[in-house]
Amino acid sequence: MKWFVSAIAFLAIQVVSASPLEKRAGVNDVATLGYATLNGGTSGGSGGPTTVVTSLSALTSAVAGTITGNTVVKVGSNTSVLGRNAVLNGVGLRVINVNNVIIRNIKISKVLASAGDAIGVQAAHQVWIDHLDLSSDRDHDKDFYDGLLDITHGCTGVTVTNTILHDHWKASLVGHSDSNGSEDVAITVTYANNVFSNLNSRTPSFRFGHGHIFNNVFDNNNDGINTRDGAQLLVENNVWTGTDKPLYATDEGFAVARGNDFGGASNTAPVGSFTSAPYSYSLVAAGSVRSAASSAGATLSF
Repeated sequence: MKWFVSAIAFLAIQVVSASPLEKRAGVNDVATLGYATLNGGTSGGSGGPTTVVTSLSALTSAVAGTITGNTVVKVGSNTSVLGRNAVLNGVGLRVINVNNVIIRNIKISKVLASAGDAIGVQAAHQVWIDHLDLSSDRDHDKDFYDGLLDITHGCTGVTVTNTILHDHWKASLVGHSDSNGSEDVAITVTYANNVFSNLNSRTPSFRFGHGHIFNNVFDNNNDGINTRDGAQLLVENNVWTGTDKPLYATDEGFAVARGNDFGGASNTAPVGSFTSAPYSYSLVAAGSVRSAASSAGATLSF
């Protein structure tokens, strides 16, 4: 089995100074929260050799993938992609038909719709996405960019933590389409300790499958969590400002909601059957969620 860690340094078209570093992390860290901890866990390239890359071509070689349209890098199985002062401007990452992948501590911005999503996870299993900063702008129409983080085609064991999704139209789609239920009903995703800010929609939009969404901050988004097409969500101890529909359903989606601060708005989703996540976790009280999420984004030091 091939194991390696790709540590990105000064990468992509634009190079920026690092954000204030708030937490020390290690290249051999493994997922410790959510669905990514099940089925043997998610360790990425832990224990393998480390490759430091400084160009897009070197990154492509390191992760054993290919470039599509010069703006997409495919990540292989048993791989960790770890950023050190890393910005991908117009370059997306793809996790497709692979297993055991970790992506951490990278800023990705302004990936054009012609390339696709900033992060696209498809038909993949055991994936940990942590401490990312994903954005574009809302100066163009909604189709100028695609999604920031889409998880589709039957993905299982996915955890998204400590990530900021901001300044974008379509943030995070789970489930490929209304007609893809036979595949996407298997989906299992955890969103925890993330910040969703200044987004138009998909915060997230969740078709089919099971989703556990807890201790997240949702600020000034036009839309809320949309449970769709029979999805079963467990939504706990999140906080909202600036939307009049923080949690709602279309096409017979369901949610169990408890401990949330909806910012004066209401949950209108029908009550579902997903009442207990299949792993251990600790909840932060809604009144403390904003403080707990203050280190979200590309704030790690390796």
